Amino acid sequence: MRKLATAVVAAGLFFGGMGVAVADSWHDVTMKTTGAKFTGRYMWEPQLQKHGGLRVKGNLQDASTGDGHNVYLQARVKGHPWIRIKGTQGKTVPIDYTFYDGALLLTGQVELQTCRDRGSLRPDNCSTNKVFTRR
Repeated sequence: MRKLATAVVAAGLFFGGMGVAVADSWHDVTMKTTGAKFTGRYMWEPQLQKHGGLRVKGNLQDASTGDGHNVYLQARVKGHPWIRIKGTQGKTVPIDYTFYDGALLLTGQVELQTCRDRGSLRPDNCSTNKVFTRR
């Protein structure tokens, strides 16, 4: 009887853990604009693990290698300034970054976009702003 109860508890914990894993699974994301493209995946980290932030993993690509401009991925956690992750001109760069608010245990909203850096005299062109909200 004791072995049966232990097996039932272990099975419950196993299947309960599977539900948590499915809830925090990876989702595809693609953002592009003239000359820049980001293709990858994102997931919300669980609370108390990497600050409960949004983890983004993928490739940042300079889609127009001959134009002489660099590319970057920028993100903003709600209430904070933009953070830039720079790419390399004419190449594809792997990105693996977690965006979070250090003052909170659970980040609730992150904005993300891909841009082409056109220098100081002309404005950068960016993809549409994607907003990721934790449910």
